[in-house]
Amino acid sequence: MNARAALFDLYGDHLRSRGGRASVAALVRLLAPLGIAAPAVRTAISRMVRQGWLDHVRLPQGPGYMLTPKGVSRLDEAAARIYRAGPVNWSGRWHMLVLEPVRDRQRRERLRADLAYLGYAPLSETTWIGPHPSPELDALRISAYVFDATLAGDPRELVAQAWDLCAIAQAYEQWLADAEVLVGSLPDDAHVDQVFAVRSKLLNGWRNFLFRDPGLPAELLPPGWPGEKARLYFEQEAARLLPAATAFVERNMDGAFDVAPHAPLVSPGATARGATAEEIR
Repeated sequence: MNARAALFDLYGDHLRSRGGRASVAALVRLLAPLGIAAPAVRTAISRMVRQGWLDHVRLPQGPGYMLTPKGVSRLDEAAARIYRAGPVNWSGRWHMLVLEPVRDRQRRERLRADLAYLGYAPLSETTWIGPHPSPELDALRISAYVFDATLAGDPRELVAQAWDLCAIAQAYEQWLADAEVLVGSLPDDAHVDQVFAVRSKLLNGWRNFLFRDPGLPAELLPPGWPGEKARLYFEQEAARLLPAATAFVERNMDGAFDVAPHAPLVSPGATARGATAEEIR
């Protein structure tokens, strides 16, 4: 895990619900179990400030950083895609983008990466397609003709043309195999920092599918799609590990609760989206 990706995950999964802010010292403590040193944390923070994801804030504990509105929007959209709620409903209409040609190569590659992240795939150099509109599309401020359309022909053939489903399926199978090994490495009496590290790695690996899987509806996917089995495993383990990971975060935030060094992996009543201070004690 690199420091920038770890910070995105930390803010999105833990700090977003705690006001979206933390001191630099707390951020360094929270990323230490991932083997990320203080200089790398500070470098990643500076980069995220330049890119408009974070902003300086003065906290009672000292200098800190808070999410910008742009950062909040990105993390909320990412959370909706990370914690998917089952099959995607599809109207049968495609969301189409016809872009103006971009001559600058670096800008063109950046745009391609951004559109892929939002779930679009190219049919040609300037025509892109997605199963549904992304709420983040406006933030790209691209010059494009945007519309919904019902296209002729078998939509599954169009999907096969636009996305490499075999590669995506193999990535899901590999992620699931690696995830089972990762989670299985945790002893039952694992320290909360160990649980936090494993859950962070689990989340980081799963988050990478935001760049690969457009979230196609089930009717356009091959039978026995491995993404569904992987999703169920991720949601189960992310929920199971959350109370102990939350305990570690609370313990290392400034002014945090004094949490015992060991916490159970499973806390009755805790959910995948949060656990109260009482639940993690």
